Amino acid sequence: MRAIDLSKLTWRKSSYSNATGGDCLEVADDLLRAAAWHKSSYSNATGGECLEFVGDLPVVPVRDSKDVGRAPLVFGVGAWSVFAGAVKRGDLFE
Repeated sequence: MRAIDLSKLTWRKSSYSNATGGDCLEVADDLLRAAAWHKSSYSNATGGECLEFVGDLPVVPVRDSKDVGRAPLVFGVGAWSVFAGAVKRGDLFE
């Protein structure tokens, strides 16, 4: 897994932070917009079946490349590995 450059994200203070500097928690809502998305090798050139994923995070976000504004599905690495293995073996429809 590569290091993720968090400096380019848009950070905002949590509403639970206070003005004196205590309890300061910041969140970034745009991590997946800044991520390097990869098109699945099962996608085709005409725009059909376009699945994209991010493979270098502690979780695996997956989205439809035809609708990137829609929230991606997020899978644990273990669950994604089981799913991807089943696809490669052709075990999904048995």
